[in-house]
Amino acid sequence: MSKPLMAKATAVWLVDNTTLSFKQIGDFCGLHELEVQGIADGDVAAGVKGYDPVASHQLDPEEIRKGEASPAYRLKLKHNPAAEGEEKRRGPRYTPLSKRQDRPNAILWLVKFHPELPDAAIAKLVGTTKPTIASIRERTHWNIQNMQPIDPVALGLCRQTELDAAVQKAAKKSGTGEVMSDDERRKLVSTETSLAMSDEPRLPSGMAGLEGFSLTQDEDKTPERDLDADSFFNLPDRDEDEEDGAR
Repeated sequence: MSKPLMAKATAVWLVDNTTLSFKQIGDFCGLHELEVQGIADGDVAAGVKGYDPVASHQLDPEEIRKGEASPAYRLKLKHNPAAEGEEKRRGPRYTPLSKRQDRPNAILWLVKFHPELPDAAIAKLVGTTKPTIASIRERTHWNIQNMQPIDPVALGLCRQTELDAAVQKAAKKSGTGEVMSDDERRKLVSTETSLAMSDEPRLPSGMAGLEGFSLTQDEDKTPERDLDADSFFNLPDRDEDEEDGAR
Protein backbone atom coordinates (compact mmCIF):
# COMPACT_ATOMS: atom_id res chain seq x y z
CA MET A 1 0.00 0.00 0.00
CA SER A 2 1.36 3.46 -0.90
CA LYS A 3 -0.61 5.48 1.68
CA PRO A 4 -2.09 4.78 5.10
CA LEU A 5 -5.68 3.91 5.88
CA MET A 6 -7.95 6.91 6.51
CA ALA A 7 -5.38 9.21 4.95
CA LYS A 8 -7.14 12.48 5.73
CA ALA A 9 -7.79 11.53 9.37
CA THR A 10 -4.16 10.44 9.65
CA ALA A 11 -3.07 13.82 8.32
CA VAL A 12 -5.23 15.52 10.95
CA TRP A 13 -3.50 13.55 13.70
CA LEU A 14 -0.02 14.30 12.34
CA VAL A 15 -0.79 18.01 12.09
CA ASP A 16 -2.04 18.12 15.69
CA ASN A 17 0.58 15.87 17.30
CA THR A 18 3.85 16.38 15.38
CA THR A 19 6.03 19.13 14.00
CA LEU A 20 6.36 17.55 10.58
CA SER A 21 6.19 19.88 7.59
CA PHE A 22 3.09 20.09 5.44
CA LYS A 23 5.00 18.52 2.56
CA GLN A 24 6.12 15.54 4.66
CA ILE A 25 2.58 14.90 5.86
CA GLY A 26 1.19 15.36 2.36
CA ASP A 27 3.68 12.92 0.82
CA PHE A 28 2.97 10.32 3.50
CA CYS A 29 -0.82 10.62 3.30
CA GLY A 30 -1.10 11.12 -0.45
CA LEU A 31 -2.43 14.68 -0.12
CA HIS A 32 -1.34 17.98 -1.59
CA GLU A 33 0.77 20.26 0.55
CA LEU A 34 -1.83 23.03 0.36
CA GLU A 35 -4.53 20.60 1.45
CA VAL A 36 -2.51 19.77 4.55
CA GLN A 37 -2.08 23.49 5.19
CA GLY A 38 -5.86 23.83 4.91
CA ILE A 39 -6.22 21.12 7.55
CA ALA A 40 -3.91 23.09 9.84
CA ASP A 41 -5.91 26.29 9.22
CA GLY A 42 -9.21 24.52 9.88
CA ASP A 43 -10.52 25.07 6.33
CA VAL A 44 -10.22 21.40 5.30
CA ALA A 45 -11.47 18.28 7.10
CA ALA A 46 -13.33 20.29 9.70
CA GLY A 47 -14.84 17.95 12.28
CA VAL A 48 -12.70 14.99 11.19
CA LYS A 49 -11.27 13.10 14.15
CA GLY A 50 -7.57 12.35 13.95
CA TYR A 51 -6.48 8.77 13.38
CA ASP A 52 -3.29 7.66 15.12
CA PRO A 53 -1.02 5.86 12.59
CA VAL A 54 1.33 4.73 15.37
CA ALA A 55 -1.40 2.99 17.34
CA SER A 56 -2.69 1.36 14.17
CA HIS A 57 0.81 0.05 13.40
CA GLN A 58 1.09 2.03 10.15
CA LEU A 59 3.92 4.32 11.21
CA ASP A 60 6.91 3.72 13.43
CA PRO A 61 7.60 6.41 16.09
CA GLU A 62 11.22 6.42 14.92
CA GLU A 63 10.04 7.63 11.51
CA ILE A 64 8.34 10.60 13.13
CA ARG A 65 11.51 11.52 14.99
CA LYS A 66 13.59 11.30 11.82
CA GLY A 67 11.09 13.45 9.97
CA GLU A 68 11.00 16.11 12.66
CA ALA A 69 14.81 16.22 12.70
CA SER A 70 15.15 16.61 8.93
CA PRO A 71 12.47 18.37 6.81
CA ALA A 72 13.80 16.59 3.70
CA TYR A 73 13.16 13.14 5.17
CA ARG A 74 10.28 11.16 3.68
CA LEU A 75 8.23 9.04 6.05
CA LYS A 76 8.01 5.37 5.26
CA LEU A 77 4.86 3.37 5.80
CA LYS A 78 5.34 0.47 8.15
CA HIS A 79 5.37 -2.90 6.40
CA ASN A 80 2.17 -4.88 6.82
CA PRO A 81 2.43 -8.52 5.66
CA ALA A 82 -1.35 -8.81 5.47
CA ALA A 83 -1.47 -6.10 2.80
CA GLU A 84 0.83 -7.87 0.36
CA GLY A 85 -0.76 -8.43 -3.01
CA GLU A 86 -3.74 -6.17 -2.33
CA GLU A 87 -2.86 -3.83 -5.20
CA LYS A 88 -2.45 -6.78 -7.58
CA ARG A 89 -5.69 -8.47 -6.68
CA ARG A 90 -6.98 -10.40 -9.64
CA GLY A 91 -10.56 -10.33 -10.76
CA PRO A 92 -12.78 -9.92 -13.81
CA ARG A 93 -12.18 -6.82 -15.88
CA TYR A 94 -14.71 -4.11 -15.13
CA THR A 95 -16.83 -3.17 -18.11
CA PRO A 96 -18.88 0.07 -18.08
CA LEU A 97 -22.64 -0.32 -18.28
CA SER A 98 -22.74 1.54 -21.59
CA LYS A 99 -20.48 -1.08 -23.20
CA ARG A 100 -21.80 -4.28 -21.66
CA GLN A 101 -24.37 -4.73 -24.40
CA ASP A 102 -21.53 -4.81 -26.96
CA ARG A 103 -19.57 -7.45 -25.09
CA PRO A 104 -21.24 -10.47 -26.84
CA ASN A 105 -20.35 -8.93 -30.22
CA ALA A 106 -16.72 -8.65 -29.13
CA ILE A 107 -16.74 -12.28 -27.97
CA LEU A 108 -18.15 -13.36 -31.33
CA TRP A 109 -15.37 -11.44 -33.11
CA LEU A 110 -12.69 -13.12 -31.01
CA VAL A 111 -14.20 -16.57 -31.48
CA LYS A 112 -14.48 -16.06 -35.24
CA PHE A 113 -11.15 -14.44 -36.06
CA HIS A 114 -8.98 -15.86 -33.28
CA PRO A 115 -10.22 -19.40 -32.59
CA GLU A 116 -6.84 -20.22 -31.06
CA LEU A 117 -7.63 -18.05 -28.03
CA PRO A 118 -8.70 -20.11 -24.99
CA ASP A 119 -11.80 -19.17 -23.03
CA ALA A 120 -9.68 -17.89 -20.14
CA ALA A 121 -7.89 -15.39 -22.40
CA ILE A 122 -11.16 -14.13 -23.90
CA ALA A 123 -12.69 -13.79 -20.46
CA LYS A 124 -9.70 -11.73 -19.34
CA LEU A 125 -9.76 -9.49 -22.43
CA VAL A 126 -13.42 -8.48 -22.39
CA GLY A 127 -14.42 -9.29 -18.80
CA THR A 128 -16.92 -12.09 -19.33
CA THR A 129 -17.59 -15.62 -18.12
CA LYS A 130 -16.70 -18.98 -19.63
CA PRO A 131 -20.36 -20.14 -19.94
CA THR A 132 -21.11 -17.06 -22.05
CA ILE A 133 -18.14 -17.76 -24.31
CA ALA A 134 -19.17 -21.41 -24.65
CA SER A 135 -22.71 -20.45 -25.65
CA ILE A 136 -21.38 -18.14 -28.36
CA ARG A 137 -18.92 -20.77 -29.62
CA GLU A 138 -21.71 -23.33 -29.85
CA ARG A 139 -24.15 -20.72 -31.20
CA THR A 140 -26.65 -21.43 -28.43
CA HIS A 141 -26.66 -17.89 -27.09
CA TRP A 142 -30.18 -16.49 -26.76
CA ASN A 143 -29.36 -13.48 -28.98
CA ILE A 144 -27.00 -15.17 -31.45
CA GLN A 145 -29.17 -14.27 -34.46
CA ASN A 146 -28.85 -10.54 -33.80
CA MET A 147 -25.17 -10.48 -32.95
CA GLN A 148 -22.49 -9.01 -35.21
CA PRO A 149 -18.72 -9.57 -34.77
CA ILE A 150 -17.09 -6.31 -33.68
CA ASP A 151 -13.45 -5.74 -32.77
CA PRO A 152 -13.16 -5.42 -28.98
CA VAL A 153 -10.42 -2.81 -29.44
CA ALA A 154 -12.82 -0.63 -31.45
CA LEU A 155 -15.41 -1.06 -28.70
CA GLY A 156 -12.90 0.02 -26.07
CA LEU A 157 -13.13 -3.26 -24.14
CA CYS A 158 -9.40 -3.93 -24.35
CA ARG A 159 -6.20 -2.46 -25.77
CA GLN A 160 -4.56 -3.53 -29.01
CA THR A 161 -1.38 -4.44 -27.14
CA GLU A 162 -3.34 -6.71 -24.81
CA LEU A 163 -5.05 -8.43 -27.73
CA ASP A 164 -1.78 -8.91 -29.60
CA ALA A 165 -0.10 -10.33 -26.51
CA ALA A 166 -2.94 -12.79 -25.91
CA VAL A 167 -2.92 -13.94 -29.55
CA GLN A 168 0.86 -14.43 -29.59
CA LYS A 169 0.76 -16.31 -26.30
CA ALA A 170 -1.99 -18.62 -27.58
CA ALA A 171 -0.06 -19.23 -30.81
CA LYS A 172 3.08 -20.19 -28.88
CA LYS A 173 1.15 -22.59 -26.68
CA SER A 174 -0.40 -24.27 -29.70
CA GLY A 175 3.11 -24.84 -31.12
CA THR A 176 2.26 -23.54 -34.59
CA GLY A 177 3.47 -19.98 -34.21
CA GLU A 178 0.74 -18.91 -36.63
CA VAL A 179 -1.82 -16.35 -35.61
CA MET A 180 -3.90 -16.53 -38.80
CA SER A 181 -6.69 -18.92 -39.55
CA ASP A 182 -6.40 -21.60 -42.21
CA ASP A 183 -8.61 -19.66 -44.63
CA GLU A 184 -6.46 -16.55 -44.26
CA ARG A 185 -3.26 -18.51 -44.78
CA ARG A 186 -4.64 -19.96 -48.00
CA LYS A 187 -5.52 -16.51 -49.30
CA LEU A 188 -2.26 -14.79 -48.39
CA VAL A 189 1.38 -15.56 -49.03
CA SER A 190 4.39 -14.25 -47.22
CA THR A 191 6.69 -11.57 -48.59
CA GLU A 192 9.51 -14.09 -49.06
CA THR A 193 7.25 -16.42 -51.03
CA SER A 194 6.03 -13.58 -53.21
CA LEU A 195 9.56 -12.42 -54.02
CA ALA A 196 10.66 -15.98 -54.81
CA MET A 197 7.96 -16.43 -57.44
CA SER A 198 9.06 -16.40 -61.10
CA ASP A 199 8.19 -13.52 -63.36
CA GLU A 200 6.58 -15.81 -65.94
CA PRO A 201 3.16 -14.42 -66.84
CA ARG A 202 0.10 -16.52 -66.25
CA LEU A 203 -2.95 -16.93 -68.41
CA PRO A 204 -6.18 -15.55 -67.03
CA SER A 205 -8.57 -18.12 -65.62
CA GLY A 206 -10.97 -17.53 -68.55
CA MET A 207 -8.31 -18.75 -71.00
CA ALA A 208 -7.46 -21.92 -69.11
CA GLY A 209 -7.22 -24.90 -71.47
CA LEU A 210 -6.17 -22.82 -74.47
CA GLU A 211 -2.47 -23.19 -73.86
CA GLY A 212 -2.03 -25.53 -76.87
CA PHE A 213 -3.36 -23.02 -79.33
CA SER A 214 -1.01 -20.60 -81.03
CA LEU A 215 -1.91 -16.95 -80.99
CA THR A 216 0.71 -15.84 -83.56
CA GLN A 217 -0.15 -14.69 -87.03
CA ASP A 218 2.58 -16.73 -88.77
CA GLU A 219 1.03 -20.15 -88.10
CA ASP A 220 -2.12 -21.51 -89.81
CA LYS A 221 -2.48 -18.27 -91.69
CA THR A 222 -4.86 -18.36 -94.68
CA PRO A 223 -3.25 -16.87 -97.79
CA GLU A 224 -4.85 -13.68 -98.92
CA ARG A 225 -5.24 -12.41 -102.51
CA ASP A 226 -3.11 -9.53 -103.61
CA LEU A 227 -5.58 -6.79 -104.30
CA ASP A 228 -5.02 -3.43 -105.83
CA ALA A 229 -7.15 -0.52 -106.95
CA ASP A 230 -7.36 -1.66 -110.60
CA SER A 231 -8.88 -5.00 -109.65
CA PHE A 232 -11.81 -3.19 -108.13
CA PHE A 233 -12.49 -0.83 -111.04
CA ASN A 234 -11.65 -3.11 -114.04
CA LEU A 235 -14.54 -5.51 -113.54
CA PRO A 236 -15.81 -7.64 -116.45
CA ASP A 237 -18.96 -6.48 -118.19
CA ARG A 238 -22.23 -8.13 -117.27
CA ASP A 239 -22.96 -9.11 -120.92
CA GLU A 240 -19.66 -10.94 -121.16
CA ASP A 241 -20.47 -12.88 -118.02
CA GLU A 242 -23.84 -13.91 -119.45
CA GLU A 243 -22.27 -15.05 -122.72
CA ASP A 244 -19.72 -17.09 -120.84
CA GLY A 245 -22.57 -18.65 -118.93
CA ALA A 246 -24.44 -19.55 -122.11
CA ARG A 247 -21.42 -21.26 -123.57
